Amino acid sequence: MTSERFSECLLHIRWTPVNIASALQCELSWIEAMEAGNEEISDGRATWLETLAQAHEALPPPTTYRGRRA
Repeated sequence: MTSERFSECLLHIRWTPVNIASALQCELSWIEAMEAGNEEISDGRATWLETLAQAHEALPPPTTYRGRRA
């Protein structure tokens, strides 16, 4: 997985680097290194992220609630 696809997957999932670092319980600097292309993204992490991104791409949030207020 390229660093560009890594960032794209995070956008589809609506995660920031902080969110994925929390999910993986790892250092934010490691995530930032992957995002910058300075750290390899293992096949296991790539598969996991691709699966999540594809699910979010296929099932976007419903638009019927936009603009709702309490």
